[in-house]
Amino acid sequence: MENSIRARVRAGDAAAFGLVFEDHAQAVYRHAVRMTGDWAVAEDVVSLTFLEAWRLRARVDPEGESLRPWLLGIAGNVIRNTRRAARRHQRALAKLPPRAAMPDFAGELAGRIADAEELAAAKAALERLRPAEREVFALCVWEGLDHAAVAEALGRPVGTIRSRLSRARARLRELTAKELAASRSARSGRGGQRPGAGGQVAGDRDLAVRPYEETTR
Repeated sequence: MENSIRARVRAGDAAAFGLVFEDHAQAVYRHAVRMTGDWAVAEDVVSLTFLEAWRLRARVDPEGESLRPWLLGIAGNVIRNTRRAARRHQRALAKLPPRAAMPDFAGELAGRIADAEELAAAKAALERLRPAEREVFALCVWEGLDHAAVAEALGRPVGTIRSRLSRARARLRELTAKELAASRSARSGRGGQRPGAGGQVAGDRDLAVRPYEETTR
């Protein structure tokens, strides 16, 4: 069945491509949310990913299994391009006259969320990973792809995927622990105490994955 869909997509069958969208759009969206942390940007990534996939349909191998790795590979390229465009936009904004300062209510809102401290630490840790390691972590851990599928998505050897994932896990645990320690030290210095905060640092999947999964439900 998958081979038939691949052949039809390669041949430019719009109905077959519609089936591919129905089957994989949510996976692309979840991946985009986790990589960007922004729901609106993730929606744009989905649209651009499938537009690019349609443009590149002639490259689809008619033999093979799921098209998800191929689509997630395209999504990764779209995300990188989106980030470059965002940086250009930020540089342009920096040249504009400064706006009047507005009150920051982020601290008040975060205090109402039980997992705010852990989520902030995990997000900061993920952002400090090397982009290549973060992408492999997202595909292997969040999307549940095996090493071969991730290698296909990124166009890299399986051995490279294994080593990047191993480094990403180790770095994520280390960085998350440091972020939590720094956050709690700063809060302690202010004399504040968030009710219900636990002292245990969760593993990389429990800490980093669970909050993002909850946001995409």
